[in-house]
Amino acid sequence: MLVLITYDVNTETAEGKTRLRKVAKQCVNYGRRVQNSVFECILDNAQCVMLKAILTDLIDKDVDSLRFYYLGNRYQTKIEHVGVDRGIPADQTLIL
Repeated sequence: MLVLITYDVNTETAEGKTRLRKVAKQCVNYGRRVQNSVFECILDNAQCVMLKAILTDLIDKDVDSLRFYYLGNRYQTKIEHVGVDRGIPADQTLIL
């Protein structure tokens, strides 16, 4: 299923900047960045639960936030894009 993950991490402190890098790194491991703090991730249920737990443990719930949008398996009809596209769609294979 496609899961859209957005986050807002408070970076006023050095610890916040570290949290931001860690959250972004985990999201990159599971999907593709479509905007600065927005990732599209193709995940199965187990991966989704695991990633949510990892990200929840990384943030400071008093000053940071996470949002998960579960778009499901038929997400193509739910997404409209205008403007510059950032790379390869999350559901396509990348060959290096």
